Amino acid sequence: QVQLVESGGGLVQAGGSLRLSCAASGRTSSSYVMGWFRQAPGKEREFVAAISWSGDRTYYADSVKGRFTISRDNAKKTVYLQMNSLKPEDTAVYYCAADFTRGILSGSPRTYENWGQGTQVTVSS
Repeated sequence: QVQLVESGGGLVQAGGSLRLSCAASGRTSSSYVMGWFRQAPGKEREFVAAISWSGDRTYYADSVKGRFTISRDNAKKTVYLQMNSLKPEDTAVYYCAADFTRGILSGSPRTYENWGQGTQVTVSS
């Protein structure tokens, strides 16, 4: 079993930046794809970004492309989401997730077996 813990959320004005972190612990000896998702009140969970084990491949939702950057430090067992030029519509609970089995960069929540508890990001206008 793997435990994922997000941090770095908060309140920021539109146009500002935040960096989210997701620290993994437990069974992390094998390679795994990491993803970020978000869920706003009354909406379904939405894909944000994903990154391969080596970090050489990334995948972004169109809504965040050019503004958000996903990265990882495997030595620290941590994945990051740098969020720039934030908009009020980015307001949501952000979740990180890990996929140990498929090894593909997927935008489907069903691909990921392990999830963090989420961190709130609020962007004011």
